[in-house]
Amino acid sequence: MAQSLAAFACRAEAGKGRCHPEPESAYRSAFQRDRDRIVHAQAFRRLEYKTQVFVNHEGDHFRTRLTHSLEVSQIARTLARILGIDEDLAEAVALAHDLGHTPFGHAGEEALNEVMAAHGGFDHNVQTFRIVTDLERRYAGFDGLNLTRETLESLIKHNGPVREPVPSAIRAFASCWPMSLDGQGSAEAQAAALSDDIAYTAHDLDDGLRAGLFDFEEVRELPLAGDVLRDLERRHPGLERRRLVQEVIRAIINRLVVDVIEETGRRLRRHAPASPADVHAMPVPLVAFSAELLPDFQAVRAFLHRRMYRHYKVRRMQYKAGDVVRSLFRTLSDRPDCLPDDWQDRHARTPPSSRPRVVADYIAGMTDRFALAEHRRLLDPDTLTR
Repeated sequence: MAQSLAAFACRAEAGKGRCHPEPESAYRSAFQRDRDRIVHAQAFRRLEYKTQVFVNHEGDHFRTRLTHSLEVSQIARTLARILGIDEDLAEAVALAHDLGHTPFGHAGEEALNEVMAAHGGFDHNVQTFRIVTDLERRYAGFDGLNLTRETLESLIKHNGPVREPVPSAIRAFASCWPMSLDGQGSAEAQAAALSDDIAYTAHDLDDGLRAGLFDFEEVRELPLAGDVLRDLERRHPGLERRRLVQEVIRAIINRLVVDVIEETGRRLRRHAPASPADVHAMPVPLVAFSAELLPDFQAVRAFLHRRMYRHYKVRRMQYKAGDVVRSLFRTLSDRPDCLPDDWQDRHARTPPSSRPRVVADYIAGMTDRFALAEHRRLLDPDTLTR
């Protein structure tokens, strides 16, 4: 395996170890074990009932955080294999990158960030880090998942270097177990990040078309997507709508992936990184879209923000979802005796100044349907008679 990797790839056998030392596996690399621990985590299973844009009960075929994470991991594996970097590390980052999301997508995160403004705010990327280093409670010898330093650094830097001010949770962990917070992320982290961009852009187009938030006539006017649509209509005239949607999305993903591969090849020739350290020190990311395609990609993103994320039907749903999260936070902060027993214990053991974070952790871990059920149990008087 090691011989097939590029010189700038991360290597499990040359890794920096884990915060809590453990014996190596005879059959799995350290990065394979990281990936497997993420898949078996409770937070990963809960992604099945956490949404991207639509609330979970809106329809069976819209993306959830789980299906999105699986789609990101598929693209990340493809990029990693072609670029000669570690597939297991890229896949681990792809599968873990959304663990910290709240119920109800970005609406839930915005609401939780609002109510936590006086207590450090809330950010799903930081919450992902807290989950894998502390909040998962599965193992006898440590809290969290005890991932390798390479996986942790790739997770916190998959969107680029960690800028000041460094979030307190990351700063506290790094002070006990030093990590590199500046510089570019690993090539594997960058591949996972671009895979995320590719997956959610293409698949939000898919979900928006299926939900009827916009139609093909609007997509036809977009760069990239419009080119793909016109080409498919020429080659497959009269193709039924359902198949046409699927073919458009498939072709968009392919164009984006090919562009990343070709642009990364150009950057490899220009910068010639000979080690992971060289990747960290590069003035620009190694894995990237080309300058020619990027404006077209950004135009599609702007269209989705305007016609999908800001659509009045989505905004109505987001408004109600945010209200659920804010109400849960206020109620459980005022009445921590309404928390489940284990969370009450955690709340009682925590210094008063940090107790809002415990309530936020409890809410952030909820799925959409559990948050709605908990809201009914706590705040709907009719449930007293049911």
